[in-house]
Amino acid sequence: MALRFETRASDSPWVDTVWTCTSEQVAEMTSVAAVCWGLVFWELEGTAYASISGPETRTGTAPVPEGATFVGIEFAVGTRLRAMPTPALVDRGLELPDATHRTFRLDGLRWETPGPDDAEALVDRLVRAGAVIRDPLVAEIRQGRRLAVSDRTAERRFRAATGLTQGAVRQIERVRRAAALLAADTPVADVVSKLEYFDEPHLAHALRRYVGRTARQLREGTGGAIALDLDQPTTS
Repeated sequence: MALRFETRASDSPWVDTVWTCTSEQVAEMTSVAAVCWGLVFWELEGTAYASISGPETRTGTAPVPEGATFVGIEFAVGTRLRAMPTPALVDRGLELPDATHRTFRLDGLRWETPGPDDAEALVDRLVRAGAVIRDPLVAEIRQGRRLAVSDRTAERRFRAATGLTQGAVRQIERVRRAAALLAADTPVADVVSKLEYFDEPHLAHALRRYVGRTARQLREGTGGAIALDLDQPTTS
């Protein structure tokens, strides 16, 4: 049994990553906390589906349709849909209506369903049409620039754009990096030092809360299917 994720980075400032996934005899997976919202497209038994995924603040379990193939676009932190505030998507998703193998409906228009190699082309069209927008202040915050607004205003705009606080984004991004390092056999003590956790128990707590795995499970690839690209099939 395996759930195979493949993820690639993007050169678009609007896109964080593009991913594909296939499942083999997997009934459910562990979902992992995530800071991005996204578009997800999949096919199952000849039927096409499309949905919006929101940021996730905790780990959990999610069903996996047998034999489904997925393509996902994770949008950069600070982007959002014109028709749907990102805070409304936190810890939930939204299925899009009238999806076909070739098109889907979003923001009142029909768009061509992308494959993994033309995801950026779709995003460019969404941006040009104004369906996807962003708050430039979030990029300034993420780059550590000096801001022309107060800390309170910056935090309010950050949360309005992302659905999360700056602190939550940092915690989730850090623990996802920790999971990848541990899966690559980096010693726990080295992960604690590299990512500046207070100590190993604090790292263990973060892994349980946001990833749903122990350090040992990540190293051994055990614990069942997981919605995280660890550069290897995750077996149960």
